[in-house]
Amino acid sequence: MIVCCSLLCFWFVGTSYSWGVLQAALVDRGLAPASTLSFIGSISICLLAVLAMINSRALGVIGARKMGVIGVLFMGLGQILASFATHNVAGLFMTAGVMMGIGVSQCFMVVSITPVQYFSTKRGTAVGIVYAGGGLGGGVISLSLEAGVRNLGVEWTFRIVGLLMLATGLPAAWFVKERFTVMRKQFIDWSLFKNSDFLFLFVAGALGTFPLIVPPFFLPLYAQSLHLSATLGAVLVCVWNFSSAVGRVFTGICSDRVFGPLNTLFLILSLIALSLLVIWPTSTSFGPVLVFSLINGAASGGFFAIMPTVVGSVMGTQLMAVAFGMIVTGWVGGYLAGAPIAGYILTAFGGTGHGISAYRPAMFYAGGIAAAAALIIGALRFRRNPHLMIKM
Repeated sequence: MIVCCSLLCFWFVGTSYSWGVLQAALVDRGLAPASTLSFIGSISICLLAVLAMINSRALGVIGARKMGVIGVLFMGLGQILASFATHNVAGLFMTAGVMMGIGVSQCFMVVSITPVQYFSTKRGTAVGIVYAGGGLGGGVISLSLEAGVRNLGVEWTFRIVGLLMLATGLPAAWFVKERFTVMRKQFIDWSLFKNSDFLFLFVAGALGTFPLIVPPFFLPLYAQSLHLSATLGAVLVCVWNFSSAVGRVFTGICSDRVFGPLNTLFLILSLIALSLLVIWPTSTSFGPVLVFSLINGAASGGFFAIMPTVVGSVMGTQLMAVAFGMIVTGWVGGYLAGAPIAGYILTAFGGTGHGISAYRPAMFYAGGIAAAAALIIGALRFRRNPHLMIKM
């Protein structure tokens, strides 16, 4: 089960977080500015949140296997059809954006809900291992995309990725099976908003997603502004993704053995804020940017790995599908607008041709929101138990 879910993560996380490589190639081609093209990558991730409640309901109706298979089909076909729309922004929106996003949202719900049913004491570690597949996928796929664009062109790169998705993702989805049927009596439970703990998690998650995809989407462009090669830009995204894989596993271990889920989430959001507010703005060469990629990637990967565990520990396993679906739906704004807002800020301060100083306002915007999310989780942690040394 862990292996199959990890393989699904390899594809839906890896391709989503490697969009920056294709975005840089399309910007160089003159198709559209980064602020526009970043919306395509944002839409595919945003639909993960938009469709969360629908998918949590559908999971209880059709089961994890069928949902996983349908999700892989949408992702693979979206990539293949995108290869015929590389000169049309609207076409890319519908294929690499909408179709890909539908598949991503379905696979995300499958791997978020199913693995936790098989574990009670090592739940965080299990979820971390599953999501580590996404970080590994992002590292492998980002380098593969750069090599594919350089040697085969954008079109064939899309096609090859889509075919490989179908060839490996469909068998993996077929072997996924939930341990017990997910509760499906409620599509949405409005009474949860009367629960203060749920409300804190909902708001913190909604804010915390705004900065998460800014680095992988803009690191290739930032590398170009540092006069680095496209290959080194892809390497930075690769490092970010590989680091996120390590962060996902390490986060699960820390949650289970050392800090507990809430403490771990607070530390993760604080580290994201620190890296965006301090490290990236002062990085003016490849080495410091590499350090930023390592730290921010590990922390960002940990956010995704720990959220299902946090929701499960606070709301309980039986209510997790409804609660998690509602919380993920709250991520819509961050996923849809987080990276594009950074792109518009970048454009407002001179764009990619104005040097690295044009990027700093966008960095401060992302870091400030991450800091706000960290403060909310800190308040929730203190509210539940004011004794800071207690694992929870």
